[in-house]
Amino acid sequence: MKKLVSLLLAIMMLGCVVLASAEGAVYERADDEDIYEEVLGGFQEYMDKAAAAATPDESFVYEAQAEAYLLDSAVMIPNTTQGGAYTITRIAYRTVPYVNWGNDDDRWGTMVAANELIKKEDRETMKAAWQKAVAGEAEYDPAAMLTELGYTLATDYKTTFSTAPVTLDWLNTSSQSDTEITVQTVDGLVQYNNLGQMEPKLAESWEVSEDGTVYTFHIRQDAKWYTSEGAEYAPVTARDFVAGFRHMLDAKAGLEWLIDGVVKGGTDYYANGGAWEDVGYEAIDDYTLQITLEQPVSYFMTMLTYSCFLPICEDWYLSHGGVYGEDFAAASADTNTYTYGMNTDVASQVYCGPYLLQKLVTDSEIVCVKNPNYYDADKINMNSITWIYDAGENPTQTYNDVVAGVYAGTGLTEASGTLALAKADGNFDKYAYVSDTTSTSYFGGLNVNRGTFALASGAVASPKTEQEKIDTQTALLNKNFRKAMQHAFDKGTVNATSRGEDLKLANLRNMYTHPEFVQLSADVTDEEGNTFTAGTMYGEMVQFYLDKMGAKVQVADAIDGWYNPEAAVEYLNAAKEELGDSVTWPIKIDVVYYGPSAANTAQAQAYKQVIESTLGAENVVVNLLEATTAEDFYACGYRASNGEAGNFDMFYGSGWGPDYGDPNTYLNTFLGGGAGYMTKVIGLF
Repeated sequence: MKKLVSLLLAIMMLGCVVLASAEGAVYERADDEDIYEEVLGGFQEYMDKAAAAATPDESFVYEAQAEAYLLDSAVMIPNTTQGGAYTITRIAYRTVPYVNWGNDDDRWGTMVAANELIKKEDRETMKAAWQKAVAGEAEYDPAAMLTELGYTLATDYKTTFSTAPVTLDWLNTSSQSDTEITVQTVDGLVQYNNLGQMEPKLAESWEVSEDGTVYTFHIRQDAKWYTSEGAEYAPVTARDFVAGFRHMLDAKAGLEWLIDGVVKGGTDYYANGGAWEDVGYEAIDDYTLQITLEQPVSYFMTMLTYSCFLPICEDWYLSHGGVYGEDFAAASADTNTYTYGMNTDVASQVYCGPYLLQKLVTDSEIVCVKNPNYYDADKINMNSITWIYDAGENPTQTYNDVVAGVYAGTGLTEASGTLALAKADGNFDKYAYVSDTTSTSYFGGLNVNRGTFALASGAVASPKTEQEKIDTQTALLNKNFRKAMQHAFDKGTVNATSRGEDLKLANLRNMYTHPEFVQLSADVTDEEGNTFTAGTMYGEMVQFYLDKMGAKVQVADAIDGWYNPEAAVEYLNAAKEELGDSVTWPIKIDVVYYGPSAANTAQAQAYKQVIESTLGAENVVVNLLEATTAEDFYACGYRASNGEAGNFDMFYGSGWGPDYGDPNTYLNTFLGGGAGYMTKVIGLF
């Protein structure tokens, strides 16, 4: 009867399909749409209401309800954010663009750095000066301050990388490991400065129509495209922005959905084969770009700092095999004729930003060199930016290199041994500070529709039998079981393996969106009569709706707002009652870790310990699957092409940095139907 019960329960719960065979049950993946509707259908409904809201404030309230629903579903668990770690550095406080969204904070040309490590008290002095400048009370001149404090100024910046760009086409990727490099080499229409103020960049001015739907940008006429060697190729024109936008929609690399409901005709073009002529992107003349929106979008200007609105040099693109429309996929697959933006050749791209990419060796070194002919060259402080390959296998050497001046700075962690080194040699007391947290949110996902149990090479293979695969899938489709898993996740203990006991909570995040990302500008009353006053932070509204749902989650930063062993056991008992004899316990949960990294290994071991000790190894066993290369580790999760390709049951190695100033920049990543980029972390689409 057990096979029959498993099959019936799987059908009722929209789970895996169980096929009979001579060897017994065989696991098969279920339908993504059905699974999504089961676990996140209500989330989609709230997001639809948010999209139709009359005002941004009303939209924020619906988005808060959507986020509460997402968190309560327990398919994902926010884990940490960036920062909140002991750090030593030569980089002055906030000299690069300061903004919570988009790509601008990766633009390092305006960086001000010293040749010497900066003392913690000097950093605090600079931080206070920056805060006064933001408040409009003073000027902030970090270079002058460093000099007055006795430092000498650096002119070159070196850092490390662990995964190289897979393309130099900034519109055919949504991976930060790609755009961190390419964003140094291309400018957008506007850019934030180090005080968080938006300024003109390639657009020297703009106007907005009275109804808020038509934006007209005037492109500066002194910006040029240059080859990797610095030869001038062509002027930057409005046509290049049109070409870039169309190419982005054709490439469908995970950027296109950001413009859904925003740019007129854009979604119809990329999703339904609509006519390009109906898309609201037009070059009125060589230096006038006009963008027409579907409706007024209050945050549209904040979107322009993200890579999907960057230009490409149209002449260069077409001359290197580029095409538009439905022919793009086939054309780009032929690398004999399509040579645009290949990561194997820095000369396959042209650049209009402050830097020229002159070297890219995927397991060695990446080098960008300042373009002396760049139109804003006098504002660029670093003559070069260099990335040295470091897979994280020898953090002690990296620390020693920082102390020796090879790199500008590094974090200090318990697991790597670098925190102990810095305390032993006196650098901790002299230089270490706790870095600011950011709006980027890292999270773990439970794979509710797994499709891969080993990489194509056979590496990182799950040890589970077919029946164990079925049992895991059945359990993960039970909401109470998912809640048991997430509330058993002692994030503080896991985080302490890298941050140390005293900072284990400093960078914890408990909701997907930064809790203070936006606030209400006016009073809003929701559909049930609950009123939120002007000034209410977004996170406060999410907490209100979670409390109303009876969820046992606290959303504030810097606390372990999910860990609740008593609740975890309660949810587990409820799950066992609901699942009955449809599964055999213990449930096996596969977690992939990168073996050569001491920090990642320690985290994985801690995760196994906290889950099994809280829920009992007789109920849940965590299988730790070692990836011996960085490529295999990333292939299992971070670089998995879609949900089906995810080789894990629980993966906590992905994160999301917001692209613009509205909570939907986070939440849209969990939309259904393949629209949400991060649904792959829960095994869908």
